[in-house]
Amino acid sequence: MNTPQRVFITGASSGIGAALARAYAARGATLGLVARRIDALEGLLAGLPGKHAIYAADVGEPEQLAVAARQFIEHFGLPDVVIANAGVSAGTLTEERGDLAVFERVLRTNLLGMVATFQPFIMAMRRAHAGQLVGISSVACVRGLPGAGAYSASKAAVSRYLESLRVELRGSGVRVSEIRPGYIRTPMTQVNPYAMPFILDADDAAQRFIQAIDRAPARSTIPWQMGIVASLLAYVPCGLYDFFAARAGRKPRGLKL
Repeated sequence: MNTPQRVFITGASSGIGAALARAYAARGATLGLVARRIDALEGLLAGLPGKHAIYAADVGEPEQLAVAARQFIEHFGLPDVVIANAGVSAGTLTEERGDLAVFERVLRTNLLGMVATFQPFIMAMRRAHAGQLVGISSVACVRGLPGAGAYSASKAAVSRYLESLRVELRGSGVRVSEIRPGYIRTPMTQVNPYAMPFILDADDAAQRFIQAIDRAPARSTIPWQMGIVASLLAYVPCGLYDFFAARAGRKPRGLKL
């Protein structure tokens, strides 16, 4: 696959999104970078080589994304790759009434935000018979994690959504890829009070993501060691999984909405 020339990335202000921006910019790509925090985007943009555009938008607000997508296409053309990376995570407990709003925010951002990211580009990509849609999922989609029901549910839904979209676009020339990261060292994971096996630095992870994206797989788990673990977990009997998972550490509750 040729090196992408135009890449549109959500959740670009920090963590994996910012690392992807740095890596793609170093390869000479023109970027459209989306996040809620314009100040963080401006700081990132100042350190990138090349010509790029930043857009202050919340992926939970589809009209904001539609405007950003339209402006990017008008200035730079249809992107070669669209990466729906924006996501949030928080510990949740169903019995806590206050966590209902957290469930709603996590699902709206992680799932519906991905749909809203892709939607403005798909018809034009179909007409061009080209383009790649990349959704950042998680190994958390494989089994439900105690204390993280919202996040696990959102990523499981994302995985099924990407599968549906991939089949819908089969034969159109538009590729759909799911990237399932394990633990990545970002602000999202720094609050986790438990061991995180095979954890990667964000810049290392970004390079691996891009290598996978270049291959345009249907699905790729990064790092590969976590892929083996996830594959095995899928076949662990529920009783055995429940016994060990109930004793695992849990992400602290709370999410700034």
